[in-house]
Amino acid sequence: MTQTLTSNYLDLFLRDVPLLDVRAPVEFAQGAFPNAHNLPLLTDTERHEVGLRYNEEGQPAAIELGHALVGGTTREARLQSWLRWCERHPDGQLYCFRGGMRSGTVQEWLAQAGRPIPRIRGGYKAMRRFLLDSLEQTSAALPLLLLSGRSGTGKTRVIEAIDHAVDLEGLARHRGSAFGRRPGGQPTQPDFENRLAISLLRLHALQETGGRRPVVVEDESKLVGHRLVPPSLYLRMKASPRVFIEEPLESRVQVTLDDYVSGPLAEYIQFHGEAEALDRLGAELLASLDRIRNRLGDARHQELRQALQSALDEQARSGAVEAHRGWIRALLAEYYDPLYDHALKRQGDIGAPLFVGSRADVTAFLRDAVRRPVEPGR
Repeated sequence: MTQTLTSNYLDLFLRDVPLLDVRAPVEFAQGAFPNAHNLPLLTDTERHEVGLRYNEEGQPAAIELGHALVGGTTREARLQSWLRWCERHPDGQLYCFRGGMRSGTVQEWLAQAGRPIPRIRGGYKAMRRFLLDSLEQTSAALPLLLLSGRSGTGKTRVIEAIDHAVDLEGLARHRGSAFGRRPGGQPTQPDFENRLAISLLRLHALQETGGRRPVVVEDESKLVGHRLVPPSLYLRMKASPRVFIEEPLESRVQVTLDDYVSGPLAEYIQFHGEAEALDRLGAELLASLDRIRNRLGDARHQELRQALQSALDEQARSGAVEAHRGWIRALLAEYYDPLYDHALKRQGDIGAPLFVGSRADVTAFLRDAVRRPVEPGR
């Protein structure tokens, strides 16, 4: 029975084609694609046993063991889960690590059950290689605008308000500071790179139909939390024209309060339930403050820690968050602003900014900028 093999990786990612990943769960956890669903042929334990048999006795013996492990009721149960997935995703496609034996077996069983499905040539390894190559190409090809500003100026809000932008912090699930951790943790480095590559591919595809319009990226360090911004993109970012947001301190205090205290509580409720959410958020805020103790000095760290704890106690009693403003204001003025000034000084002469203004003015400027094609050669 002839089975369909496909290898148009660009189309898969641009159209967000549903992907059936039949690798073992441990493989999926190490790196996957945002449009993939993991329904493995072999569990982690079964894969380990088959691998040992392969090393000791060769491929035929390993195949024989695999069929013994996934036979009878086990095979039927897994087949039914794949069939249900195919019913929900009639345009889906199938892959394993290299697009070989495991996905070929699943494809054959599905065809025998009356549900043929295309198999992706080269599997995860080939698609991953395609995305890494595309990262290099799109990083070089896309014209960028770098959005800069002090902590609390609301850079992420501007990014979210523009349709021709890349949200590095969103893709990395981290707010890019000592207080940036989010419940649920960060994606793996391959997951981060895969999602970033797909975002850039989609923006690049728009360039081909609407002209070379600039893409807005927030000014980040090499690491967003523990995820490395690909060097090719990072170098392009630092060489790109800059737009600066300037906001008064009290506006920045409000943004920080919203983004680090009020807003995250809903996310903590989602992960930990309403009863534990505030305790979990409070513990993370205190731990974040402890991580910068050396920079603050012991005495100032202790003062701010007491202020933060008092604000958390008041929030637990009444639900009010206003008491958080004090420690936030102090951190912005005494910790984040000096860090920002030092970073600008280290960068030396970065040239005159393209635009400087309030968050509202910068948003309007960038919305207009991304509508206009960039001149050739820029």
